[in-house]
Amino acid sequence: MIQAEGLTKLYGDKPAISDVTFHVDKGEVLGFLGPNAAGKTTTMRILTGFLPATDGRATIAGCDVFANSLEARKHVGYMPETVPLYPEMTIRDYLGFFAQIRRVPEATKRINDVMDMVSVGHRANDRIAKLSKGFRQRVGLAQALLHDPEVLILDEPTVGLDPKQIIEFRQLIRNLGGDHTVILSTHILPEVSQTCGRVLIINEGKIVAEDTPDNLTARLQGSERVIVKVARPTDDLVQRFTRVPGVISVVPRAAGEYEVSCSLGTDRREELAATVVQGGWGLLEMRASSLSLEEIFLKLTTKEEDVNE
Repeated sequence: MIQAEGLTKLYGDKPAISDVTFHVDKGEVLGFLGPNAAGKTTTMRILTGFLPATDGRATIAGCDVFANSLEARKHVGYMPETVPLYPEMTIRDYLGFFAQIRRVPEATKRINDVMDMVSVGHRANDRIAKLSKGFRQRVGLAQALLHDPEVLILDEPTVGLDPKQIIEFRQLIRNLGGDHTVILSTHILPEVSQTCGRVLIINEGKIVAEDTPDNLTARLQGSERVIVKVARPTDDLVQRFTRVPGVISVVPRAAGEYEVSCSLGTDRREELAATVVQGGWGLLEMRASSLSLEEIFLKLTTKEEDVNE
């Protein structure tokens, strides 16, 4: 549905993005992750036809974004980070204005359907200036959905929302998957883990990883990790754990909790549990632990020299 090949954008001699290549399948929700100024918004603007690339090629629904821009845009709904709203208009008037521009057939019915879809129908006649940030974001999403596009590109859609609004907005995005192909650009990591099936990470203008969160974890983990919590920790517990075959390291944490790293492909939970029981420390909890999306993100976007500093 979306294919980007070698996208590059230069400002003078400085690349904003360099050789960005990826694809998004029909019905997929792709999380586009990266720190600020990594190249996310530049890539989104190129895909939506708002910004020309210096080099490379992109197609949406088989239409070349550069050679056939108007046709490609018919297949795309774009919600930029700062939604272009007209505060003096009502929600209905605003959507009616965009329906005219896009020549949406049966506009009145489609406007009502989209307002119901994003749960703003009961505020249809309210001026946008009176709406909360959460409702303004919903109106922005309604605008992107108005012409029933196959592809939705959402750039930082939950920035500035409160926790309740964020949860509601994530549910909206999840509901759109399947019927629409979605690229969700964000630097908020829980957003991706809770809404997206695949992750693409960009850093300093280049793609540094592309996979499912589980596969990224497996590739980057380096060891099997187990969290062990005991009731009566003592100073020699770390030494006893390190004697278990396959244990690489033991890191004490708060309140009798230990993070035990073991060789990849090994499961030492039985031996660790036996060690706790034999020592009389009182086993309270034991669970496998994998890299969080935050840890994966930091591994891929933090320079080694920054870590050392």
